[in-house]
Amino acid sequence: MDYEVGDVVRMRKEHPCGSLEWEIMRTGADFRIRCLGCGRVVMLPRPKFVKAVKAIVKGGADK
Repeated sequence: MDYEVGDVVRMRKEHPCGSLEWEIMRTGADFRIRCLGCGRVVMLPRPKFVKAVKAIVKGGADK
């Protein structure tokens, strides 16, 4: 899969705030994602991020 900045993804496990959706803020060797429920920002290494993503909910502004 191709992930881009601005994409909203649904993760396999829910965040403690109850949200499953996250916005991608940075891509590369690490991903920076922001929880759409509470605004928490988390950085994950690429392999862990790819394994945790269930689906892309919607693409960024250019899609």
